[in-house]
Amino acid sequence: MVSASLETDGWLNFAKSVATHAGQMMVEARSKAAFSTDYKADHELVTSADLAVDAYICQQITQTFPDHVILSEESSPKLALAELANKPVWVIDPIDGTVNFAHGHRHVAVSIGLYLAGERVLGVVNAPFLEECFWAVKGKGAYLNDERLFVSQQTQCRNALVATGFPYDKSTLPSIIRRVSVILAKCQDIRRNGSAALDLCWVAAGRLDAYFESLKPWDMAAGALIAQEAGATIGRYEKINSSWPEAINGEALLVSVPALYEELLSLLSQA
Repeated sequence: MVSASLETDGWLNFAKSVATHAGQMMVEARSKAAFSTDYKADHELVTSADLAVDAYICQQITQTFPDHVILSEESSPKLALAELANKPVWVIDPIDGTVNFAHGHRHVAVSIGLYLAGERVLGVVNAPFLEECFWAVKGKGAYLNDERLFVSQQTQCRNALVATGFPYDKSTLPSIIRRVSVILAKCQDIRRNGSAALDLCWVAAGRLDAYFESLKPWDMAAGALIAQEAGATIGRYEKINSSWPEAINGEALLVSVPALYEELLSLLSQA
């Protein structure tokens, strides 16, 4: 048990260090306007900074933990599921909030999660433009920098602030708009901040009361653990169709303070 704890501490320290440097890379690239933009799959924005940060993180993992596996949005998004079975898997989004990054917004983060044996083990989400680093280890609580985090004590939907997001692929917009309309009618307001990883952390910090969206593993692996360790309830408002393991499957994800979870789940499921 002591050995396992020390190993996890080592992984966490590594992830924090890498996320900190990755954040510095983002800040420098934007301050010097030293990045270019392009599109993948014809509709999803990617910048040269995304690729540079991804290359740096992957290099650090490969050098430090050569027997570990990397699932990254930019360099290995189609990792074979068999690779996830019995080795530590680093789940990476080098820049979560790429559109925000490209447009000079501050709601941008690097997200690094570690998945092992069917569980989220640790998560680090560093927001360099906000100077905030969120992190958690399974069973040990969630933190912002060095401050322990807890979800809000909100108990009424009409007073709840709920966040969501919209996909690059607009073909699913009609169903998303229906859900947004239902939630907006029942809750205080909706936020669309542009970084799923940070929105999940903001649920953990009590800045948001809930978050819902269909996400990829790299969008939520770290943030979901941070929210859960702060006391959030995590579930699904639709049946999962994709084959990612449940712990890193972001499809139809609902993350909420416990008191609001069942009501929000009902609203989203019926929308």
